Amino acid sequence: MAIALTREQVRRVDRIAIDEYGIPGIVLMENAARSVADEAAQFIHDPTIQSIAIFCGGGNNGGDGYAVARHLHIRGYNVNVFAISDPGKLKGDAAINRAIVEKMAIPSFDVFETAQFDAAEPLWTKSSLIIDAILGTGFVGEMKPHVARVIAAINAFTSLPAGAKTIAVDVPSGLDCDSGIPAAHTIKADLTVTFVAPKTGFSNALARAVLGRVVVAGIGAPMEIVERAVRGGN
Repeated sequence: MAIALTREQVRRVDRIAIDEYGIPGIVLMENAARSVADEAAQFIHDPTIQSIAIFCGGGNNGGDGYAVARHLHIRGYNVNVFAISDPGKLKGDAAINRAIVEKMAIPSFDVFETAQFDAAEPLWTKSSLIIDAILGTGFVGEMKPHVARVIAAINAFTSLPAGAKTIAVDVPSGLDCDSGIPAAHTIKADLTVTFVAPKTGFSNALARAVLGRVVVAGIGAPMEIVERAVRGGN
């Protein structure tokens, strides 16, 4: 059956997978990141000359981004990571993946302050591909002014004739996954790699304007968990 998930149903899938099936959250994140890396590789043909900028937020969406950085780095791509939120405040699986990125010496830049972001702009604007892992399905309401500024700058760059392509991790940052209503500043993706199932808001015409092409990727959660989450099972 065709399934679309709400924000709460996404959380329910994760909760059942982790608490009842014993699938560690880090495994779900790893599967998600590998799927994004596979799709990203389709955008790049010569890893020796291409550069990928990955923007990571402070939650699990950012954790996905750090894991994607590892996978792409291992494949030989030139990857630069830009931390929109203080990585020292990361928790759980996201913190683990950030720590791995640091130990691998993947170039990482703190851009959670205006001066830092301005200084890094000449670097990330040389990228051929931008991966948006800033805000995930949990976003609703107003975003922080700095995040809005970063998203606006990314959109301005990618809209140029020679600008980069953009992949959104799960949802474009700034999109309300339930309503499909974009915030004033929302990433305009060429491709959205969404996890488990499309989100309910994706059918909104306003959402389609920022989603680009949508690919659904599994994270290793059995389909019976997804169906149970949709039915309302805890």
